[in-house]
Amino acid sequence: MRSDQVSSPPRDRDQDGDRGTVPPLTRIIRDALDRLRAFDRHRPRVWDTAVTGFWTVAAVLDYTSGGWRHTAHEDVTAPEFLVLLMSLGFSLPLLWRRTHPLAVVLLMTPISLVNIWTGAVVQASLLQLIPVFQIVLRSSFRTVAAAALLFVVPVLSGGFRIPSGWGQEVVSYVWGLVFVVLLGIAVRTRREYTEALVERAHRLEHERDQQARLAAAAERTRIAREMHDIIGHNLSVITGLADGGAYAARKNPERAGQALEAIGTTSRQALSELRRLLGVLRDDHPDAERAPQPTLDELTPLIERVRRAGLPVHLELNGEPTARSLTPGRQLTVYRVIQEALTNTLKHATGPTSATVTLTYSRTHLDARITDTGTGAGRTAETEEAPLAAQGIMGMRERAALYDGSLEAGPLPEHTGWQVQLRLPLEDTHQ
Repeated sequence: MRSDQVSSPPRDRDQDGDRGTVPPLTRIIRDALDRLRAFDRHRPRVWDTAVTGFWTVAAVLDYTSGGWRHTAHEDVTAPEFLVLLMSLGFSLPLLWRRTHPLAVVLLMTPISLVNIWTGAVVQASLLQLIPVFQIVLRSSFRTVAAAALLFVVPVLSGGFRIPSGWGQEVVSYVWGLVFVVLLGIAVRTRREYTEALVERAHRLEHERDQQARLAAAAERTRIAREMHDIIGHNLSVITGLADGGAYAARKNPERAGQALEAIGTTSRQALSELRRLLGVLRDDHPDAERAPQPTLDELTPLIERVRRAGLPVHLELNGEPTARSLTPGRQLTVYRVIQEALTNTLKHATGPTSATVTLTYSRTHLDARITDTGTGAGRTAETEEAPLAAQGIMGMRERAALYDGSLEAGPLPEHTGWQVQLRLPLEDTHQ
């Protein structure tokens, strides 16, 4: 789009929805102007040629009809062919009024000086105001001042040459210049305001799309974290139960049957949690089950399942939880951290292993410490920090960070086991 053309904001659905409330005449004029601007954007030379042709014909008619003699002074010294050349000199350069407006003004200035000095004062000289208007629309105010000076100097010099012309030419030319400059400033201000609104709308739309993408990414991360916790924990429990059942089947069929029963219970629970999570994600299932997420009340059943999988777990509680001390989201964070820590013990620990879960309530924080006595190459700090193996710990840290908490994971002194420490502020804590 040309820099000196007035751009119109794209019509959105709100504008189209208001068409019934806009008066018919206003709507017709607005639509006609929109079509005219669109045509000018696609074919600027057609419009430039039409405008130039119109004013050229008007200037020639003024010459052939002798209309210029009504404004000429009595002591005019310009021959008629010079009047014709001056009329064409003021009209034909308008073809470049939008591409090179300052050059057009410079070209017209000596013609204007000859026009005033000879006393012809052809009315086509007022066409200088058209490129001046274009300069006001697109150039700096310093350039506008220079163009205005080029327009006024010939008029002032003609006033000194013919003193009787002060009242007729100088005042009318100056007032015409003031009107055109003010009109150009008004149009330019509105154009810049409209462009600012359009740019702001585009920026807000871009920010909205960016926020939507960030929200989608955060939601994918949350879903991946939940899927990791559900699948990783339950499959680890099922694997432990299956290994224990296979061992017990050779010596104690009754214990093997108990292991198979526990596997079925754990599998059904995992399927139920996955079905609930996936059902919420489906738009075509509005009646999907939306049961509450696990809380600390379900911590004991979690530990029982881990014990059945073959990992002895001891639970210690220090302090008393206050009423409404933890929001459901914080309780879910503590539950998932304990679940993930015990699952990692089931998967990575070797040798005789036991675990201890310690919950300590204070006035401002809840501290959860999960330790185990497992050993093995898979429990080194370097392996835990590897991109693939660290997914569980990263998920725990992300959960803790959601509530301004902190989480540390690493081996116990002298590599006698592994520990996970979670520190989470209570609901009424302000940091």
